[in-house]
Order: sequence, then structure tokens, then C-alpha cells
Amino acid sequence: MLISRMSFNSGIAVFYFACFFYFILCEKYLSLCRYNKQIYYKQKEVADLNIAICDDESIIREQIKNLIEKQELNYTLKIFSSGQELLEARLHFDIIFLDIQMEGINGIDTARKLRERGEEAILIFITGLKEYVFDAFDVSAFHYLLKPVEEEKFHRVFHRALEELKKREQKKHGEHQKQEQFFVKTRTRSFTINKNDILFIENRARKVEIHTRQEMIEIYAVMNELEQQLGQNFYRCHRGYLVNMAYIVEYTADSIQLNTGETVYLAKGKYSEFVKIYMRYLKRQGVCLG
Repeated sequence: MLISRMSFNSGIAVFYFACFFYFILCEKYLSLCRYNKQIYYKQKEVADLNIAICDDESIIREQIKNLIEKQELNYTLKIFSSGQELLEARLHFDIIFLDIQMEGINGIDTARKLRERGEEAILIFITGLKEYVFDAFDVSAFHYLLKPVEEEKFHRVFHRALEELKKREQKKHGEHQKQEQFFVKTRTRSFTINKNDILFIENRARKVEIHTRQEMIEIYAVMNELEQQLGQNFYRCHRGYLVNMAYIVEYTADSIQLNTGETVYLAKGKYSEFVKIYMRYLKRQGVCLG
């Protein structure tokens, strides 16, 4: 009787152990499946990237190239040793690693010319001196890397850039952002335009001129009311101007330059407020300010 009871108890123990072992194996298998699925979709989301490296130091060019190769993504890579080479190539890139201090045209001026021609690539600046970083944000830089480039920092910045590309692609296809319409009434017609198409608005006595990517529209309106209607992506940079911050590529103490090449006035008394609001706008857009 005792032997029979011990055999029964041993059988139960073996059964529970087998169940536990089976459960562990299932968990391991499911975890592996989830991991592989994440890797597959991650690669699919950021496939076919166009990447450029522009640096006059061959050691840095090679280092960035090797770090990109470790990411195991589908991409096309172009390497340039000067800003002039990059500009003359006239190619579209998703991500550009750009040295700030280069012989000839420097990285900041190279970036400025890229923005002026409408290039929207994510700019990641490379520099040996941190104080140059603040100049980089005048041309809507996404992030920066200090020389010598640390692999861990590169990995973080690169994957933030990939996430930003994914967000931009989603916006482009209208998956997460609906175009906001703005109603306009002139003497001869009434219609709507996309807020995102408005570059800036200029006050002209009793009238205002709405400058869009397609045309200039003249209407009777009050600037204060337009400021309220257009929302937080527009800034009243001057008594006579409202500017869409999405098109800003550079600013000084008294002016703001757009990527269309046009310039609007910035009231000197508003400079500090503008910088704070513009930095908040960039953060909302996912731009990392360091």
C-alpha cells in the first residue's frame, strides 16, 4: 500500500514537472516569434533608405559607414568628402550625416543651401566642438554626434531618426494627420485651403495677403482673428506677419527665412519669445534638441 502511494505521488510530480517544462518551452518559442516579427516589421518600415555621409576626414567617414552597416537595414549609401560634392550631386536623401567643420563650404552653409532648395532630409551633424551645435539648429538639424563618435550614442540617434522617418511617412499618407482646412472668402470666390500650405500672412492696411505654396490670396481680415484661427503652428513674429513654423529654415535677431527663400520680419522685442516657441514646436515635431 505504501509503495503504491509513493508511486502515485511520484507520477504526479513527474506530470507537473513535464507540464512546467512544456510551458517554459512554449514561452521561449513565443518570445522568439515575437522578436522575429518585430525585427521583420522594423526592417520593412525603414527599408530602402537613402543615406549620405559628408565629412572631410576619411577616418570619420569610414567609422560612420561601419556603424551604419551594423544596423542590418536595406539602404543605399553615398559618401562625400566636401559640402560642394554633396550639393553638386543633387540627390535626394532620407538621412544625411554632415560634418560642421570642413574645408571650403562648411556643414552649416551646406545644410542651409539644401534647405533653400527644399531638401527635407534628416540632418545629423558631426562635430568636434559642442559649441557649434547651436548653429546647427538654425537649419532644423535633427541631432548631432560629437567626435570621436561613440557607438552607443550613434545607435540611439540613428534609431530616433528612423522613428522620425516613419512618422513622416505616416503623415504623408494621411494615416495619423488629417489636413486642416481654412476657409477663405474674397470678392469673387469662397473656398478652402489647407493650413499646411500657408507659408506666411502679411498685413496690408485693411487687407491681408495669404502667401501659400501655390499662390498669393488677398482678403479683408484682421490679423488677431487669423492668429487665433490658424493655431499653434503659426507664430505672430511681427505686428504685420504671421509665419508657419513648418517652413522656417533659419532666423536672426530681426528676420526669419523660409525654405522657399522668402524672408519675413521678426520684431526685436519678440526674439526671445520666438526662440522658446519655435523650440517647443520642433519638439512637438519629434526633433531632438540634444
